[in-house]
Amino acid sequence: MTDTASYPLTWELDSLYPNPAQPEFTAILQDCKSALEALVERVAQLADAGNPEQDAALWADFLTDYQAATAELSGLFAFLECCCAEDAHNKQYQVLMGRLASIRPLRENIETQLQLTLRELSAETIQQFCDQEPRLQEIRFFLEESKRGATLRLPKEQEILASELAVDGLHAWGRLYDRLSGDLKIQLMEKGELVERSPGQVQFDSPQRSIRENNFYAANKAWDTIADSCADALNHLSGTRLTLYKRLPVTDHLDAPLIYNRMQRSTLDTMWSVISERKQKLVRFLEKKAELLGLPRLCWYDLNAPLPLAGAESAELTYDRACELTVNSFAEFSSDLRDFAERSLRERWIEAENRAGKRQGGFCTTLPLKKQSRIFMTFTNSADSMSTLAHELGHAYHSYVLKDAPFVLSDYPMNLAETASTFAEAVLGEQRLKAAKTRDEELQILDGMLGDSVAFMMNIHTRFLFEDRFHQERASGELTPERFSELMLAAQQEAYMNALDDSGWNPSFWISKLHFYISELPFYNFPYTFGYLLSLGIYALADTFEDQSEFADKYRELLIATGCQLTEDAVAGTFGYDLSQAEFWNKSIDIIDRRVDRFLELADQAD
Repeated sequence: MTDTASYPLTWELDSLYPNPAQPEFTAILQDCKSALEALVERVAQLADAGNPEQDAALWADFLTDYQAATAELSGLFAFLECCCAEDAHNKQYQVLMGRLASIRPLRENIETQLQLTLRELSAETIQQFCDQEPRLQEIRFFLEESKRGATLRLPKEQEILASELAVDGLHAWGRLYDRLSGDLKIQLMEKGELVERSPGQVQFDSPQRSIRENNFYAANKAWDTIADSCADALNHLSGTRLTLYKRLPVTDHLDAPLIYNRMQRSTLDTMWSVISERKQKLVRFLEKKAELLGLPRLCWYDLNAPLPLAGAESAELTYDRACELTVNSFAEFSSDLRDFAERSLRERWIEAENRAGKRQGGFCTTLPLKKQSRIFMTFTNSADSMSTLAHELGHAYHSYVLKDAPFVLSDYPMNLAETASTFAEAVLGEQRLKAAKTRDEELQILDGMLGDSVAFMMNIHTRFLFEDRFHQERASGELTPERFSELMLAAQQEAYMNALDDSGWNPSFWISKLHFYISELPFYNFPYTFGYLLSLGIYALADTFEDQSEFADKYRELLIATGCQLTEDAVAGTFGYDLSQAEFWNKSIDIIDRRVDRFLELADQAD
């Protein structure tokens, strides 16, 4: 790429929908609600429409209208999410999000009745419907998946009531956390002045340890002020789910997230088993990093510290430069991914400005009827922020390749969504590694890549262990904030194999990690590790293809398959691996081990 003109730091929302404060937006909300209300009446007719020869067109007409209405609802949620994220203190946006959330039960009502109706149909009958109507054949996987999803449904009237109660119950606790975390201010000392910062503005990757340490304790002090409310939210989120699970044919609290991810328990168990057996090499990396930083052992706030390497690229990285490096790296993999990233950046699909008042974290959201995405993040002039940019662009590309699929086949499980995002990070990382010119530069890049490995194999493992264990305990009653902290500490020590300093843990981590409070999905953790190791292993397969474009095409096939196949089938059908076996996971971790070996080799060389 030769054009080095500045990339916009803020996104464009005006072309998507009218301003939420305008009556036109309210009218769109009402139209969407009316369309869903009409579908609620129509879906009931399907229960009596079980004759494929007579009723196939009725089913197809209904599902065509259902896709249009739910695609609009999805776009409205995405748009308002963007508005709330860029202006976390806007009460009007929060009220509108609550109003939109009140429409959600209509969709869930439709989905419930549809799934319960499909539950009563045999696989042979569903096939006969598809044989009669091409529109149904096209979305056959959705029909089969809806039938499987009925496993998590209560009887009809109970399910509808639960959905309606969730607006002021389950989902309200998630919205409460969003408001609490969005309003939180962290007091920091900067240049002799006491300043207030939003959580997303506080950095833990300063080269000065005193700054990292002060930021860490200042952030935890602020988060601790809302610990009681967060404990309430976490107790009631998990308590609601466990109450529902008692009335469903599930084994335990892991069945639901596995069904949501279209994934077998044997795959999850195998992945964590291989990780637990192979983590020791990452401990050696952490020990060597501590040595390079002049520390006996690392603390939590040292994990993302830059190495003191005079010959490495400056830690300060402008947004323009990060965009250029990302686009150029993507170009080495595929022109399609490169062109998409360039378009996203130029057409202002990305909000990256570092300013007060924004929500913490980052996300990519899709507006299906517009066939566009929007990316939210806070760019902090660091390589870590550049990786976040690549990560979110990977999500957006995933939606892009599915933009012309039927709406019900454009939805993919979280574990495969995280494959696309971490694959994009892998492309960026490998290209940067190949371009490294000095020992220090290579060390710096390897440090970032292995930091990712620590995050996915230790930090995410911490979150999984913590969430698994507090669900087990929550079955016997509510947990105190102190007990949540005890469980978090134990999970960190196990997942990190006690590699950190005795005083360097972060028991309050459960308060600040928003993933625990997402009301729509439990266990928003293991899919990250799954996606990371899957993308790493797949990216390594590029060398087995004589033609790079053939590999890029095969990867695109995988992304498309994520919308219309089970997880294991999508991978086996494109790249031929059985994910319930240890072979693939070991191959992925072999790559990490080689990176650790190279890091240790370079670290022991003279400057």
